[in-house]
Amino acid sequence: MTRYLYLYLAFFLLTTSCRKFLNVQPQQQVDASVAITDAVSAEAAVNGLYNRLGSDGYYGSNFISLSYLMGGDIQWTGSQSAPSQIAARALTADNSNIASAWMAIYRTILSANYIIDIVPRLTDPLLTEAKKNQYQGEAYFIRALAYFDLARAWGGVQLITSPTYSKTDQEGIRRSSLAETYAQVLSDLDKAEALLPATVNRNKATQKTVWALKARFYLYQQDWVKAESYASKIIDDAANYKLLKPYNAFFANNVTATAESVFELAYSTSFKNGHYNWWLPPALGGRREWAPNNNLVTLLNDPAIGGNRNSLIAQTAPPGNLWYGKLYYRNPTGTDPAYLMRVAELYLIRSEARVKQTKLTQALTDLNAVRDRAGLSPATAATPEAILLAIENERRFEFAFEADRWFNLVRTGRVSSVLNISDPNKFVFPIPISEIIADKYLDPNLGY
Repeated sequence: MTRYLYLYLAFFLLTTSCRKFLNVQPQQQVDASVAITDAVSAEAAVNGLYNRLGSDGYYGSNFISLSYLMGGDIQWTGSQSAPSQIAARALTADNSNIASAWMAIYRTILSANYIIDIVPRLTDPLLTEAKKNQYQGEAYFIRALAYFDLARAWGGVQLITSPTYSKTDQEGIRRSSLAETYAQVLSDLDKAEALLPATVNRNKATQKTVWALKARFYLYQQDWVKAESYASKIIDDAANYKLLKPYNAFFANNVTATAESVFELAYSTSFKNGHYNWWLPPALGGRREWAPNNNLVTLLNDPAIGGNRNSLIAQTAPPGNLWYGKLYYRNPTGTDPAYLMRVAELYLIRSEARVKQTKLTQALTDLNAVRDRAGLSPATAATPEAILLAIENERRFEFAFEADRWFNLVRTGRVSSVLNISDPNKFVFPIPISEIIADKYLDPNLGY
């Protein structure tokens, strides 16, 4: 752990509100053992944890952008060097966006660690055992997601699983292997699954949210049986989760928390999702420094390929005629959700897992469910290879502006042929140079 990460100890803004996420001030430092003292402050701490997850450095902007800027379909139209370097897939260890994402994820982990440590020891009679379990389960789930994201982006990392109250508390920790990091993810998911209720909440972790992330986890582990099983737990719950028609029904007209969403982060006018600012053109109040490139625009506008997913993009009026992304559009409020897991992903996970088990007919059924809701005719692929390629293409358009494309290509071993990146060292991001300088125990990724 870096010597100065302790400067970002969790700050939990105490509030009596249980319905709104907190606007956490990430650089303010307090002793969490004092801040979390009763039922009200425990709830506030958990709400603040979701703010960590939705911060600009994490799912509010930078971490997601690493995937779609690296994925080859999004262009950088601004002048800043860090995102330009990402879009060109020419990363260096001093890239500020990489450092921002890394730090934001570890801040999230540190905050989760306090909740896991302190909440079980609270004695407030208003804090029932069920609530204690729920808060711990949410913290375990979010910590699992954070380590999962670190693993798929940077490989094996330093595992910090206890609170950090001083700069020496976690000193001397070396990076764990990738397998050990994923083992930590599974351990946390198992704990969360046992503690959380089996309810439906699209903005917070429940047992069902755990099942969805486990499906993704087992896909990455190539455990096809379990990936299929956990995906089915969500898909088969048709009363609560389903694909919506048309494609934009999960985000158009200011809707939130639809049956399409398994887990999305809520934002407000006081806690904004930064994506809209980067995607919307100046005519609509944004900066349009991330934009679909010409190839993606052409593909999405082809009815035989994009179907009705061309609703993801729009064009400004003349004389500009600028194409822009329209998933994050709620200007000027910035209250667009951040979509972390949707039902469509579970269908595509199960489709791939079934291909790998030679259940081709069932795999096509899942794939075609996603295509049908996008207004596309059924896929005609007949071989395992052809179906897997079709799944890859559906992911490309289905999650064009979400954190999927780059990580999926790396996971499937397709990044070399699709993006012409042959150096395996470049399949992971560099460890920020600021972290390496600050922590003598933190080794860099090879090639950076």
